[in-house]
Amino acid sequence: MRNKIGVNKMANYETIKSEEYKYGNNFIEVARKKIEDNEFISISKGFYNKMGEKRYKTTIGFPDEKELKDFIVNQLSSI
Repeated sequence: MRNKIGVNKMANYETIKSEEYKYGNNFIEVARKKIEDNEFISISKGFYNKMGEKRYKTTIGFPDEKELKDFIVNQLSSI
C-alpha cells in the first residue's frame, strides 16, 4: 500500500509502505510512515469488522534507526 494519508491524535502522516499478515479475523501490519520530515516504523494490531473494514486496536512506533531495527529483529528471532 502506498501514499495512504492518515490522521492520528497528534499529526497527519503518510504511509510510505506497509505489509500485512492476516490470521483469522485479525491482522498485524508493519509500516514505514512519515510525519513532516521524520520517517518512523510502526507495528499495528487489529481486526476486520463485519463489513470487512480494518479496525486498529493498538500501535507502537519507533524511529527508523538501524540499531533499533536490528535489536527488534534479533530479539524476535531469538524468542
